[in-house]
Amino acid sequence: MNRNLGKSDLWISEIGFGCMSLNESQKQAESLLQQAFDAGINFFDTADLYDKGRNEEWVGKALQPFRKEVIIATKVGNQWREDGSTWDWNPSKDYILKAVEDSLRRLQTDYIDLYQLHGGTIDDPIDETIEAFEVLKQQGKIRWYGISSIRPNVIREYVKRSRIVSVMMQYSLLDRRPEEEILSLLAEHQISVITRGGLAQGRLLGKKTGDYLQYTKTEVAKAAEAISNMARDLNKSEISVALAYILSQEAVTSAITGIRTTDQLYEVLELLKNPLRLDGEQLQFLRASVRDYIYENHR
Repeated sequence: MNRNLGKSDLWISEIGFGCMSLNESQKQAESLLQQAFDAGINFFDTADLYDKGRNEEWVGKALQPFRKEVIIATKVGNQWREDGSTWDWNPSKDYILKAVEDSLRRLQTDYIDLYQLHGGTIDDPIDETIEAFEVLKQQGKIRWYGISSIRPNVIREYVKRSRIVSVMMQYSLLDRRPEEEILSLLAEHQISVITRGGLAQGRLLGKKTGDYLQYTKTEVAKAAEAISNMARDLNKSEISVALAYILSQEAVTSAITGIRTTDQLYEVLELLKNPLRLDGEQLQFLRASVRDYIYENHR
């Protein structure tokens, strides 16, 4: 099932392919991406930061045969140092206008469907950054733009000042912070949320243990148990329940999921083939398994 991305003309699959997970080989990457496309995933998210651009190259080569049938999202703002040791934050207009050319080349395309600022702080030259995206949109090098951020204050500024169509943010049953102050704002302005981290690094599936954000190991296990119990009652997979929780939110358009193997792909595709819609009682049952907390840092 495809959903409309904000006020754009893009229709994207409600499960998106998080390409950062492609780290084995180009051959394997191409196989997974093509299998995902054949199965109904049309939304693929990468970034110029991943593998110093190699990730974009893999994505571009794999998706080139059906480029016009897919939605490619990438990100900008993190500039690798010349020695490759690390990167620096650079949201300047000049850098964005330069970086897009490199992404276009690596992706083997002459346009990017969704270009996203890969982070940001309240101290950035926000108007300058917006101007860069608007220039690229006018030039036809990008179709639409958005930001990837968990910072409420930054998000509010882009809502007020720009024409973003999406915000990518971390959101899961173990990170419900967006529910407190962001999701309703974005829904009100018809700006779509693209989620990442929906499985809490596997903790919601019981595949990892230990603390997570402000939650203790015991609290994490309680949330995973709630997911597991509901999955058993509904005869669904834990992945389906965890992602269905996210997709129940009006503002959420797509849940980006990292996929490394064919088995993981098949697990995720269950939700595409047989969409799970949780009712109010089921959602409340899951919410009751974790305590609330709000953004303290990263404002």
